[in-house]
Amino acid sequence: MWETIIVNPFTNVLLLIYKLIGGNFGIAIILFTILIRLITHPLMASQIKSSTKMTEFQQSKQWQDIQKKHKGDKEKLAQEQMSLYKELGISPFASCLPSIIQIPLIFGLYQSIMRALAATPGQLLILTRVVYPFFHLIDLVPLNSKFLWMNLGQPERIYMFGVGIPLLAIIVALTTYVQSKVTMPASTNPGDQGAQMNKMMALYMPLLLGYFALTFASGLSIYFITGNVIGVAQYALLGKVNWRALIPGYKPDTKALVRTK
Repeated sequence: MWETIIVNPFTNVLLLIYKLIGGNFGIAIILFTILIRLITHPLMASQIKSSTKMTEFQQSKQWQDIQKKHKGDKEKLAQEQMSLYKELGISPFASCLPSIIQIPLIFGLYQSIMRALAATPGQLLILTRVVYPFFHLIDLVPLNSKFLWMNLGQPERIYMFGVGIPLLAIIVALTTYVQSKVTMPASTNPGDQGAQMNKMMALYMPLLLGYFALTFASGLSIYFITGNVIGVAQYALLGKVNWRALIPGYKPDTKALVRTK
């Protein structure tokens, strides 16, 4: 099922884009990333809507009254908070959903990149069996894996003075962190579960994706970087990017944010 639903379609779409643009697999990955972002745009719009509702919730009189009432009872406060979430139709984890959904896409893309860049006779045989018979894609095999200074089928390194520097892995971690920070919904309540989850993801995802970029094929790093840049651009076009969140010690004024909604 995984091969049929994810890996094989991804491989064929990559090959089709590769063919249409004249045989540049790096550009094919970038265009494929844009396509994935367009398909998942409704999910991102839902994420933004959920973040807005969460900010408004935190400033509501009903929630503030509950906080005052159960100030000394954290367990009861958490129970009342979850009950109010349910009553108002708010999911505290909705803003993390795109990051979670991205994980199977990452593994699927990695497998499709490695499959498309088949080099050994065994790998080539597997590739010929999964390529769809449309558009004569099998004629493209073997693909050109060179893009800029990289071999897209191998981890990327730039060697200076005999030391291999994983430039793409560093860029992946930085762009992931920036995207997490500037698109994170504001929260002034340190006990809020959704805010805690967002902060954890802002630290966890850069490390995870940076590790993937360090270890796996550099074609995957191209996907990460492109996706991060496009993600920030999508938020910016919707007026939802908060660049001040990158300032150390920055604390959001959620009342001001609500007034601008």
